Parts: sequence; structure tokens; C-alpha cells
Amino acid sequence: MNKGELIEQVAKECGLGKADAERVVASVFGTIAIAIKAGDKVALPGFGTFSVAERSAREGRNPKSGEPIKIAAKKVVKFKAGSKLTNLMMGSST
Repeated sequence: MNKGELIEQVAKECGLGKADAERVVASVFGTIAIAIKAGDKVALPGFGTFSVAERSAREGRNPKSGEPIKIAAKKVVKFKAGSKLTNLMMGSST
């Protein structure tokens, strides 16, 4: 499913026009992104949790030349699926 298909589904399920559904989807994603950028954890019970993790600096290799390179430390977004989503993926009806 891509963003357009998600917007169509939201519009259909909520009885909204596509423009309104697009604003809702953009607002939800934007709000999650702002919270994560601020270092907050976003917990959506049953769906999952978005959080920020620190990835430490490390040494890697240039795949073309094999030369060692330094990879800088950075922050990454992590997602941990909630129990309802996990159960849905595993085929359980719980």
C-alpha cells in the first residue's frame, strides 16, 4: 500500500473526501515526525511504538574498494510492533 492508497482507504472508511483524508494522513505523520525529532517516544497501543535510538560510530568497508571507512554516529528511528499488529501478522485473531 502506498500513500495514495492509504488516503483512499481513510477517505472510504471515514466518509471523507480525498482532500480531507489527505490532510488527516499528513497531520498524523507530521505529528509523529515532530515528536520523534524532539526525542519523544510515540506509543500507539496495539499498533506499535516509534522511538529514537543512538547508533554509535563504527568502522565499515567501502564495498567497491574494500578500504576501511569511518561511519559517523547518528540517530535512527526505531519501530517496535505492538501485540495486536504482531498477532495480525501471525494470523492470530486475538
